Amino acid sequence: MIDTGSKAALAGSPEGRHQLKELLDTALGALDDAAVKRGGPVTPGGPEAAKAAVQQALGGGTFLTKEPSAQRVTDLFQAYATWAVDLTHPSAVARMQCAPTAAAAAAELVAGVLNQSLHAWESGPFALELERQLIAEMASWVGYGPHASGTLTPGGSISNLMGLLLARDHALQEADDAGPGSGAVSRAGLSGRPIRPRILCSAAAHFSVARAAAFLGLGRNAVLTVPVDERGRMLAGEARRILAGLAADEVPVALVATAGTTDHGSFDPLPDLAALATEYRMWLHVDAAYGIGALFSRQLASLLDGLAEADSIAFDLHKFGWTPASSSVLLVRDRRHMNCLDEQAVYLNPSDDEAAGFTSLLSTSLQTTRRSDALKIAATLLTVGRAGMGAWVDACHEQAQHAAARIAATDALALVAEPILSTVIFRCRSTDAAAVEDEDAWNSAIRRKLMTDGRALLARTKITGPDGTPQVHLKLVFLNPTTTTNDIDELLTDIATAARELAATSA
Repeated sequence: MIDTGSKAALAGSPEGRHQLKELLDTALGALDDAAVKRGGPVTPGGPEAAKAAVQQALGGGTFLTKEPSAQRVTDLFQAYATWAVDLTHPSAVARMQCAPTAAAAAAELVAGVLNQSLHAWESGPFALELERQLIAEMASWVGYGPHASGTLTPGGSISNLMGLLLARDHALQEADDAGPGSGAVSRAGLSGRPIRPRILCSAAAHFSVARAAAFLGLGRNAVLTVPVDERGRMLAGEARRILAGLAADEVPVALVATAGTTDHGSFDPLPDLAALATEYRMWLHVDAAYGIGALFSRQLASLLDGLAEADSIAFDLHKFGWTPASSSVLLVRDRRHMNCLDEQAVYLNPSDDEAAGFTSLLSTSLQTTRRSDALKIAATLLTVGRAGMGAWVDACHEQAQHAAARIAATDALALVAEPILSTVIFRCRSTDAAAVEDEDAWNSAIRRKLMTDGRALLARTKITGPDGTPQVHLKLVFLNPTTTTNDIDELLTDIATAARELAATSA
């Protein structure tokens, strides 16, 4: 047993590496114990039990204890592992949250121990070059040329924010007759401009688009919502109608397309939207946070036709990518547009150091200190490979198809539509054996019961019903390529059982 108090060591030192080995044994033991205790995708008990578990792990004390001990760290590891969602469990299908590869998890350990940063050459020389080369390769994935650039970000919402930041500056610089990435907007700001910027996105777009508009000083009201079809795909004709109706002082800043919507996994018509963006000289940003997985799949890759025409692309590899969160990416077709992020600080990136090759990635990011996320992404790519990634994406797609077929064949369940990627939306419906008055409340309660009992983790959403009103639906998200058809059948049986139990108690 090590002393984590006065003898606590820094991780990279010889003493620290010795402690690390002992702590790793403790952590791996906690993972093994947790799998036995949990028994399902999450420990039973619900929110109050989770809160109590944290207090118990802390021994009723505080984090800044006067009596540090290895036992308290052990207790914390064991409680954390016991109450963590088991993303490898086939009934953990609530969120776009994948189980990472073992190689990526090991890379996280290496990155944490060495604690490199990307804001100065002397903070992480290998880490800097690794991200540069990874960004260049990913740019080639989407069809970008040698003038592309990009960065890794803390999440898809930040990638969308950055994409729209570049779009805002591009549009307003064009209005000022300034060149790409001139920085005119970042210097002068938005005040005094006799224009009203506008961003178009679909009704099914991620909420981070509107939030980004607020953060960028454009306001949520600058976002114009384009109608969608029954599967949540933007109607390009409606986008054209909105653009044609803009007033003289309304400036189209960006057209945001979604490749893989949160619910249906739908893909907006990228070729049509690219043509529209070109016609109106507006920035095309594609949010492919979920849908990027199709790129690896031979049978699904055509869903991303037209992606290379986008000015910027956001995607996550902590969804379809099997790396730990966060592993998000922003790619930009023309690196000049990132010049508006240029920053020079004499104490970080002096010009003579830059000229001598001691460069940093300070001017590609909104952050200064920034961890090396490229290492874990590279670890997964090197161990799984492109063909392996494609096979895993296809496996998840096939799981969704199987689940949809089973749901469609079950009287007590109502399928919304065939899956496009790996999500399945459905609803438990009342039958003679399970009659309920309020099916929305019932479906909501089914999900909570399954979570509280530790039997399954599902998502919920609202889908417009036949009468035109939004109805509560349940959603399965398949991101675990090892899940079997038997696993899915058992999950659906658990859902049906919970539905009957709740119907019986409410009768």
